[in-house]
Amino acid sequence: MKQRILGTMKVSEIGLGCMTFAGNYNVPVQKEQAIGTIRTAVENGVTFFDTAEVYGPYISEEFVGEALAPVRDKVRIATKFGFAIDGTIALNSRPEHIRKVVEESLKRLRTDRIDLCYQHRVDPAVPIEEVAGTLKDLIKQGKVLHWGLSEASAKTIRRAHAVQPVSAVQSEYSLWTRNVELNGVLATCNELGIGFVPWSPVGAGFLTGVIDTSTKFDAKTDFRAGFPRFTKEFLALNMPIVEWLKAYAAKKGATPAQVSLAWLLAKGPNIVPIPGTRTEAHLLENIGAQRLQLTTADVLEIDTMLGKYPVFGDRMGEAHMSQIDYTV
Repeated sequence: MKQRILGTMKVSEIGLGCMTFAGNYNVPVQKEQAIGTIRTAVENGVTFFDTAEVYGPYISEEFVGEALAPVRDKVRIATKFGFAIDGTIALNSRPEHIRKVVEESLKRLRTDRIDLCYQHRVDPAVPIEEVAGTLKDLIKQGKVLHWGLSEASAKTIRRAHAVQPVSAVQSEYSLWTRNVELNGVLATCNELGIGFVPWSPVGAGFLTGVIDTSTKFDAKTDFRAGFPRFTKEFLALNMPIVEWLKAYAAKKGATPAQVSLAWLLAKGPNIVPIPGTRTEAHLLENIGAQRLQLTTADVLEIDTMLGKYPVFGDRMGEAHMSQIDYTV
């Protein structure tokens, strides 16, 4: 597995998103399955693992901590703070809350340091300078080695970076979610030497080609049931994108998911996608994307084709979209 740099932290060029072990798009998996998948990732060169206290809550961090304990010094663990975890999706990035979450995450992750600690969502009630100052203190203490932001605007990134250098910014980015190409976030990261980590790089499963208009999403266990793009009406309108992707992937001798990930890798040397999966088979498929080297001409061809397929529906539900930082 090739390596890339997030700020000053070296990681595998494809990471593993560990949210799905705890649910959100499915029911939680058995611990043995999660640990097996994580350890298979390690065996195949993955060194970057992304989790958060809110996943479960707490379940994903516990799985990651147990799975990686035997190889802790060979891997990099990213986790996140910022939700109140009080039965709502309220935000809380007050300094005292950040410190509390970091201590609890360290215990669940069975480690003495968090390699990369993200603010999960920008909290409008707490100035980003206070958040950055708190992380600066935690970095001085050695409890956190690097810090980052998730779904932050370009302006917020600059303000945070001025207080304590930001190593990585995480936002949704894929063939059908390209906001960061237009809102200045990618350009700001490139300018400031900040790594960029696309989450949901295969479109919450849509870009794998296995979802169609007959797919049902359980409202009790699957966030996608409330995402406009995945409603029956909009899913039908969005199918031309994935049908084109299937044909393009066949031409390249790859799968749709591999093309989606290879496209992100070709977008810049500081980009490290973190596809999530519950199964070893899909994990190995995703890792196989590193063998598909897309040229500049390939990327231009893909981008040109994407321009012909409008995307219908918001990427998340109203409550989740309300927490995206749109500061300009």
